[in-house]
Amino acid sequence: MSDDNINSNESKQQTHLIFSYGTLKRGFPNHYLMQQLMDQNAAVFLGPYCTHESYPLVCGPYNIPYLINLPGSGNRVKGELYSVSTQGLARLDELEGTRFGHYERLPIRLAEGGREGNDGNGAVSVAAVEAEGYFANRSFGEGLWEKKGKVGMNEYTEYEGQEYVAIDKRAKGVCIVDEIASFLSSD
Repeated sequence: MSDDNINSNESKQQTHLIFSYGTLKRGFPNHYLMQQLMDQNAAVFLGPYCTHESYPLVCGPYNIPYLINLPGSGNRVKGELYSVSTQGLARLDELEGTRFGHYERLPIRLAEGGREGNDGNGAVSVAAVEAEGYFANRSFGEGLWEKKGKVGMNEYTEYEGQEYVAIDKRAKGVCIVDEIASFLSSD
């Protein structure tokens, strides 16, 4: 077997730990994609996790949830951890709009099961898991946090999910990033 075949097989088998805190979670509108990936053996549900330290979690236009990369602000956020193949990751990146500046996939530290154990600074003292999560793009994340009065949630729940507007129900021909900019500039 050539080195090229070995490297190709390794890349096919590589997995990525992905933290889901919003509509990709079980029971939410975009979980169908995670379920498809699991059915294709391209993802595995690893269990409930929460952020190791506090982050802002807010809803923007269409009640889309956004984790904002401002560690130390907000709350420890509850979600789910998945192991996802490289091919599955490409599908998640597409859904999350990483290519056009909607979300950014960035490193995040997690604690299993949302265990308590606060160190006094909003971080937990249990062992951390290194993963990646989809954060609001830096071009609007902090502005969204400020627009929401710097008040966030610790979990995207069924309550918020009921108000979520699926992509096929939104205005056609309008980019979500433009809608966020309009939302941020409104009174």
